[in-house]
Amino acid sequence: MTLRRTAFAIPGDLNTVTGGYIYERLLLETLRTLGHDVQHIQLGASFPNPSQADMDHAVRALTDLTPDRPLILDGLVYGSIATHGLAQVRAPIVAMIHHPLALETGLDQMQRDHLFRTERDNLGLAQHVLVPSPHTADILASEYDVPRNRITIAPPGTVRPDATRQPIDPPMILSVGIQHARKGHDVLLRALAELDHLRWTATVVGSAYDPDHSTHLKTLVRHLGLTDHVTFTGQIPQNTLDQLYRQATVFALATRYEGYGIVFNDALAWGLPIVSCRTGAVGQTVPDDAGILVPPDDPARFATALETVLSDTVRRTSMTNAALRHGQDLPSWTDTARIASGVLNTLHV
Repeated sequence: MTLRRTAFAIPGDLNTVTGGYIYERLLLETLRTLGHDVQHIQLGASFPNPSQADMDHAVRALTDLTPDRPLILDGLVYGSIATHGLAQVRAPIVAMIHHPLALETGLDQMQRDHLFRTERDNLGLAQHVLVPSPHTADILASEYDVPRNRITIAPPGTVRPDATRQPIDPPMILSVGIQHARKGHDVLLRALAELDHLRWTATVVGSAYDPDHSTHLKTLVRHLGLTDHVTFTGQIPQNTLDQLYRQATVFALATRYEGYGIVFNDALAWGLPIVSCRTGAVGQTVPDDAGILVPPDDPARFATALETVLSDTVRRTSMTNAALRHGQDLPSWTDTARIASGVLNTLHV
């Protein structure tokens, strides 16, 4: 079978270390491995709050595509590009929506309403939509008027570890997520402040994506007296992150919302018990027997869940074994790319 050539338009640096960028970079690379001719189109980094220059460049770049090269368009752009500009694109469009932009943390009502209307209108121009989770599919169908038969779920793949865990002492709590309000690191810090009667350290990995929030987190660490217990590493190489997964006892992310959460797959693959929040797609991503999920924005209950994993050896061992089992069943990136490839090859061009 001849595999359809395509274009994949992504804003900014493809090597940015966030779940969405990791997903799209590995999907692009694996589509090429499968045999697709994939043209990478780098759009301006200011999306989803585009400058006029980046908006104009995006419209020009996308309208230059010929109708025989379908376009996969990243969600940061898809939900914020001008609808009249997107309507000029001649290529069949596949929207890649990790989660609707209007659900981002920290937006005022005017921003939220604008993004909702723009994304809903733009989704009407998509021939198909790729999403990472049933949760996102449900939202697009129920709130954004996308027909179910135009949505395909392509769960993210997982790179399986080539080593076994060797937890260090005192136990390390590992959290992986950019320093942004949505990731709930402030909630995690307040929870950790309630665990001063236990032995532990905590390591938070992720770039200072939102500089103001990063400053707030540093201030909070000092205010809560956690300086000797909590380390923010910033962005680190994959081999260094793998070593932290290997050394950790529990994975913790006090997120306020996730459209999927690739880091949960990584934690499962390493056999780490998970403490997180029942919000967005987390409940569909983290198996009940491998994690403890609490309501978002509840430091006290998050602290109780962490204490359970750290103090109850029997429960922790059971969760570890469950995580390892579920981790073995996770899809590979080849599985993910084959789903996307099937969508590309059924588009009307």
